[in-house]
Amino acid sequence: MRLGGRQVLEGLSLSLEGGVLCGLIGENGAGKTTLLRSILGLQRISSGAIRLAGGTVGAMRDVVGYVPQKIAFDPQLPLRTRDLVELGISGRHFGLPWRRRRYRAATEAALAAVGAESFAQQRLGRLSGGQQQRAVIAHALVRQPQLLLLDEPLANLDFRSTTSLVQLLGRLVREHGITVLVTAHDMNPLLPVLDRLVYLVGGRAAAGTVDEVVRPEVLSRLYGYPVSVLRHHGRFLVLPDTPDGPGELRHAGTELPPPPPREKGACLQH
Repeated sequence: MRLGGRQVLEGLSLSLEGGVLCGLIGENGAGKTTLLRSILGLQRISSGAIRLAGGTVGAMRDVVGYVPQKIAFDPQLPLRTRDLVELGISGRHFGLPWRRRRYRAATEAALAAVGAESFAQQRLGRLSGGQQQRAVIAHALVRQPQLLLLDEPLANLDFRSTTSLVQLLGRLVREHGITVLVTAHDMNPLLPVLDRLVYLVGGRAAAGTVDEVVRPEVLSRLYGYPVSVLRHHGRFLVLPDTPDGPGELRHAGTELPPPPPREKGACLQH
């Protein structure tokens, strides 16, 4: 996959069935958002193919729900949570009476799915960060997509809101059978609900279960130098190796020094 003449991502082969939560983990510039845009049909890929529910990206766009990153609402915006959710379905059609009844039913179902009934009448700009995330997820769910894409939904949330949102994503997968693909810098908050993991480093990718991917030999090949993987209290720590053992912790997740320049065509396929 190329962007602006630069190779962004290569060597990724991934197939997701229904009712699976997959984490797309990597630093800024690793290709996470570009991959989501490609799935949405907003970014052309230079090679390979993306197929959704047996169809091409353009033809099957309606089966995908999308929650972009960095959503902010003006406190004075006269738009309630309920209004935003209904716009996810009514924004494409005229408001005929029989359609309005269908819109209301779908809106109520989406609000209930994310636990937003208690603030459905409140203005979006006056909600907490966690409540706003639930509102935009309900907006994406109202058309009952088969695949839900979320770009950095945990960014800037406090610990309580992060935990609550992760639990919500797990319920959507288990109870509604939706496939969820979520991007993040750090895999650790998502570990309780992850079924699959795609780990991106410098254009290289490894995909599989958490135990298959988060291994020293796999991540060392991705980074291009030796790293150690430690598990402590259910969290993974990824550290660069030194002659005296694991080096200084850089981040409880994935934020390590960038890999060295790779030779043409070098990639990890997993």
